[in-house]
Amino acid sequence: MEIKIGTKQILKVLYVLSCLIFVGLCIDACGFIFNSIYSYFRPIGAQYYWNHLDFSALYAFDKLRFLTTTFLTIIVLVLKAILFYLIVKLFYDKKVNLEHPFQLPMQQFISLSAYLAFGIGLFSSWATNNYYWLVSQKIALPPILELKIEGSGIWFFMSIFLFIIAQIFKRGIEMQNENDLTV
Repeated sequence: MEIKIGTKQILKVLYVLSCLIFVGLCIDACGFIFNSIYSYFRPIGAQYYWNHLDFSALYAFDKLRFLTTTFLTIIVLVLKAILFYLIVKLFYDKKVNLEHPFQLPMQQFISLSAYLAFGIGLFSSWATNNYYWLVSQKIALPPILELKIEGSGIWFFMSIFLFIIAQIFKRGIEMQNENDLTV
């Protein structure tokens, strides 16, 4: 007995996974935003931060650094959520046409994803550098892996890869339009 898994089934599974990841990223970002605002106005909240992160030493060191660190982390988390929102929206709007994949909405999606990946890489790099500077100042911070801001190199690599794919799709659309005109 041979089990065949087609592209449509794989896309359905990817859609469900994208929805779950999107919801998780939204919960993570919203929780972090709420706790950042709450902790700024009620300093005791910095000790019992979202996901058991303790920012009380940073808050005691400098409120501006606390705002900078939380703001950079929020930007990274929100950009990740936006990226997965676009993926979910692409599937939901049924813009993926397997018969004619070289279409303008797909090229726009890939280009926008590349820009978002670049933005995530940029802010992730900035947040990581800020984190390591704070650690060098002997400020007790939660582990960087728990902040989910590391990996800027991967995001930069992905953005370059997506830019290349977007240009390939752009050329494919041009060739498809030329073929449609000649026929």
